[in-house]
Amino acid sequence: MRNTSLSSKLIRIGSSLLVVALASIGLTLWVTWQLEGGAAAVNEAGRMRMQTWRLASAVQAERSSHHVKDLVEQFDQSLALLRTGDPARPLFVPWDDSVERRFASVVDLWQSQRDQWLSDKPLMPQQSLDAAGEFVEAIDRFVLAIEHQLSQFTAILNLFQFVMMALAIGSAVVMLYTGYLYVINPLDNLRQGLRKVEAGDFSTRVEVDTEDEFGQVASGFNVMAQRLQSLYDGLEAQVEAKTRHIEAQRMRIETLYEVSAFLASANTIEELSKGFAQRVRVVMKADAVAVRWSDEANQRYLMLASDCFPQEMVDEERSLLAGACACGNLAPDARTRVIPILQHDAAPMRHCARAGYESVVSVPIRLQNRLIGEIDLFFRTSVLLRSDEVELLDALASHLASALEGLRAAALEREAAVGEERALLARELHDSIAQSLAFLKIQVQLLRTATQKEQADQVQTALNELDTGLRESISDVRELLVHFRTRTNTDDVERALQETLQKFKHQTGLPTQLTVQGDGLPLPADVQVQVLHVLQEALSNVRKHAGASQVSLEVRKGSRWSFVVHDDGLGFDLDRSRGESHVGLKIMRERALQIGAEVSIVSTPGVGTQVTLSLPQHPVTGSNAATAGPGLAPLPVSADAT
Repeated sequence: MRNTSLSSKLIRIGSSLLVVALASIGLTLWVTWQLEGGAAAVNEAGRMRMQTWRLASAVQAERSSHHVKDLVEQFDQSLALLRTGDPARPLFVPWDDSVERRFASVVDLWQSQRDQWLSDKPLMPQQSLDAAGEFVEAIDRFVLAIEHQLSQFTAILNLFQFVMMALAIGSAVVMLYTGYLYVINPLDNLRQGLRKVEAGDFSTRVEVDTEDEFGQVASGFNVMAQRLQSLYDGLEAQVEAKTRHIEAQRMRIETLYEVSAFLASANTIEELSKGFAQRVRVVMKADAVAVRWSDEANQRYLMLASDCFPQEMVDEERSLLAGACACGNLAPDARTRVIPILQHDAAPMRHCARAGYESVVSVPIRLQNRLIGEIDLFFRTSVLLRSDEVELLDALASHLASALEGLRAAALEREAAVGEERALLARELHDSIAQSLAFLKIQVQLLRTATQKEQADQVQTALNELDTGLRESISDVRELLVHFRTRTNTDDVERALQETLQKFKHQTGLPTQLTVQGDGLPLPADVQVQVLHVLQEALSNVRKHAGASQVSLEVRKGSRWSFVVHDDGLGFDLDRSRGESHVGLKIMRERALQIGAEVSIVSTPGVGTQVTLSLPQHPVTGSNAATAGPGLAPLPVSADAT
């Protein structure tokens, strides 16, 4: 039974008890059936005694022969019924040797008396009484034999009932014992084991003595307890390892944040590289650090900065030829590595050995997969870098590369801005002052000629032209000063526009009006500068050529900004416009092109002029603005015939 499943055990025990119960019930039913049949036979035999006395009474009363014959036939039927039985009632005689002998004597006696009862010569009253008494005695002996047999069946029935009662009690005991042995006891063991595990005793094991379902559950419990014990035993070490890992990650993030914050605040390459070297040395606990920068061909490495590096070695390795030493000897696919100094034969490495260094960590600096430099960390002991330290060094090198590139880009941007301003100043001087000076030169020549020829009228005319030209030149110079002194506000361009209109009003005396509509994000400062220059050029054209009585500037904010300068001056025919006005339009178009904007002009002779500057959704500056959007196509100039 040890290897039998619990369900099989319960089925076997239940089946055995069921078979015993069915057998007991079947035997009980059979005995009861026999008792019922025997009782009916006793009743039928008792009825035969009554029939005997009725037959004797009929003979004594000299009843008709038919009546006597009917009584005899009834007697024959009773004997036949006792002999064959009647399962439907049920009725049958519990035959045994004694009952059969008694019944045979009854039948024999009846056969001997039957003819006497049916004879034509009736029996005497005393004879009939004697015959009836004899037959009744025979029937009584037959009934006593049946009753004796029934008493045995009754004893058997009582025995079966006792057996069934004992069987019921035994079955209950067996079921209780079986339930305790195969269900309650294993469950109790499991429950006790669970309580111990809940209390923290993971060494608890449940005894497995069977292979049934509870044995399998107990085996599973033991496996679970063993697994929990192993996990619990290693939990402290795992927690400690995880804590160290988290602490290392925290320190790495803190270091990256600190170095990134410093790199973002540094203003010069010297300050950036020197501060970076100091911080990397402290983080990695190195004895010295050198930051080297490669030229474009990766043929020579220049030392940007160092920290705690011997001055003698700094002087010797300020410019290091690529491949002459382990430092500055990086392949295109080089990775962070540890170089043992004492095992290297290069001459500069011997200098490191004399300085007491045993190991150097070489960290390549890359920008967009291009090798641009190297960080060298010197140690006076042997070094074995962990993977997280390698990742930290690579991340720091990447931040340094980005910061240096940012400084370089900022320097280039400043240089480009200076160049752009110089080019702008040159264009302004060429388009305004240079032309005026050329005009004055011509007038000076005419004045010299008229003076030599003593032509007083031509001399006066030339002097007047010179005076007019000088005044215009002075106005142009003042306008240039206004252009280059106007400052923008990074939050809102409205203040700069107000200053521009105020200066224009001071120059010309014309009334001005500024209208601002809508809401939108502030324009970048460099975009504001170009917008102001375009508007100032438009106002300059109004001052020089329009002859207007008033000027208005309308600003419409939104996802696409627009600026409209309107005057009520003379206007002009765009198709026929030449000269200075054409130069002014060209300047405005060039400036608008730099921010991807469009300039449209609507002018009607005698009505006035309207200049509209329309910005794209995301204005940018620079030579690449022409690719930023559809607004960077050649700027259209349209005329309205109204």
